[in-house]
Amino acid sequence: MSFSFRIDAQTGSARLGRMHTPHGEIETPAFMPVGTAGSVKAVPQDTLEDLDAQIILGNTYHLYLRPGHELIRSVGGLHRFMSWERAILTDSGGFQVFSLSDLRKLTEEGVTFRSHLDGSSHLFTPERSMEIQIALGADIIMAFDECTEYPAEESRLRESLEMTLRWARRSHEYFEAHKHEVPWSGEQAGKTQALFGIVQGGMNARLRRESAERTVELDFPGYAIGGLSVGEPREKTLEMIAAALEVLPKDKPRYVMGVGYPEEIVRYAAMGVDMMDCVLPTRAARHGLLFTSEGRLNIKNLRFAQDQGPLDPQCGCKVCARYSRAYLRHLFVAGEPLAAVLNTVHNLAFYLDTMRRVRHAIALGDLSGIVSGNVSMA
Repeated sequence: MSFSFRIDAQTGSARLGRMHTPHGEIETPAFMPVGTAGSVKAVPQDTLEDLDAQIILGNTYHLYLRPGHELIRSVGGLHRFMSWERAILTDSGGFQVFSLSDLRKLTEEGVTFRSHLDGSSHLFTPERSMEIQIALGADIIMAFDECTEYPAEESRLRESLEMTLRWARRSHEYFEAHKHEVPWSGEQAGKTQALFGIVQGGMNARLRRESAERTVELDFPGYAIGGLSVGEPREKTLEMIAAALEVLPKDKPRYVMGVGYPEEIVRYAAMGVDMMDCVLPTRAARHGLLFTSEGRLNIKNLRFAQDQGPLDPQCGCKVCARYSRAYLRHLFVAGEPLAAVLNTVHNLAFYLDTMRRVRHAIALGDLSGIVSGNVSMA
């Protein structure tokens, strides 16, 4: 079997599960580090393995523009190209195209956009997104969708919802016709990717439920909740996730795209979300914002200049075991590239450890000690 999902335990709405993919198993709830251009910024693959990242993300839009999906297909797919033998998920490119609001044109066929690299014109359709993602060869790929801006009128949300559903059908049809073209060999030869559908509907709970119901009718092996983290208040994010979860099947993985802070992903897992990703731990690290058991810490602060203590006394990562806050601050203010490396390793370790604690709590049947996260800024 190419893809499967099972639930091993449940505490309240939270589920302890396991996804089987052609490139390995993933324990859920899972946080997935983002590797936009075939690389989790500042972190080599062996370090990701040491951190026990079981799945990472690749970005269809960026990999299509550079180095190109055909080049990646020619070398056997993204796993071989980036020397990563564990699972990969690729997004559809829809969110990145949405972000190019001044450089895109939307039609029924798809989205015409201009490259942020050289201004060249390109067209993404559901079929083209599937073609690219099949060539990249990720284990889990996403249907092409339209991400709606916030705020938006209900009429605009309705149009976007209907477009996303039509594009989901087209994505599904193309994938079914071409899924055996994935460039895998060896143990993966003959296996296929898993195509997930995406729930849209903006910040309207009724439309979110409708989008979920109609997407489920297309019978995908997993479902994502998209269109969040576009500027809405966090309480609205929670409301939209809850609305979609009311409808999404309980026997298939549920994935919330592009979220969030550590205390937020814990809460989403408690609600019954199985998969989450976010650029926050890597992006924040490059700006000196670090996540610790004592809250968020800005390593630029002068108060750390002579602090010989570890970054986080409760963290077991190799950064906290070896380096002082004073040294990490020095690297950052001096502009040393090592600052980005060490900060990112710690932040990813913190996120991945947070999900391990969540899974352990679900197995023990008690989430009470970890659902309320520390959100203070040191």
